Amino acid sequence: MGTASAVVAPASGSRLRIWLGVLLVIAGLCGHLFAARAIGGYYIAYRDHIGGFVLIALVTGAIILPLGWRFWKRRPDIAVLTLGATQAIVGFVIYLFRYHV
Repeated sequence: MGTASAVVAPASGSRLRIWLGVLLVIAGLCGHLFAARAIGGYYIAYRDHIGGFVLIALVTGAIILPLGWRFWKRRPDIAVLTLGATQAIVGFVIYLFRYHV
């Protein structure tokens, strides 16, 4: 008799943290877009804020990815949540400083 291999589904808490991280990344992007709209809504403002969002995502991702490999092995949900929280905080700060242009 052979043994049946069971497929282990990810825990619902893990899925929840991944979705929360994705929603926080979207919230960070919204902060950049709202700031661009508040300072005039010109093409250049949107281009610069979206470019800044992508640059911040690359830099923070390059920092969080090795930390995830080191501390959160087999836990990509924590890395996604950390990236999302970072993006949301930075997006909120960018939105608050929109009038300092």
